[in-house]
Amino acid sequence: MSDNSIDASIRVSLERYFIDLGESEPAGMYDMLLRTVEKPLLEEVMKKANNNQSKAAQWLGLNRNTLRKKLLEHGLTE
Repeated sequence: MSDNSIDASIRVSLERYFIDLGESEPAGMYDMLLRTVEKPLLEEVMKKANNNQSKAAQWLGLNRNTLRKKLLEHGLTE
């Protein structure tokens, strides 16, 4: 895996997050990370799929109704 991988980027971001926290303890990190990653993932997949929800859902391995719900949660559709 190269240093430009998504995995490496996430690790660097998390290291910075812990540095920024200093002595404070983190809270709710799992949900925070999922929210942070999910919106740009949905935006890019929808763009690549030309806003075809069926195609995007298939690529993501989601049910189309689940994708629609997530798009609404992130304000990415009417």
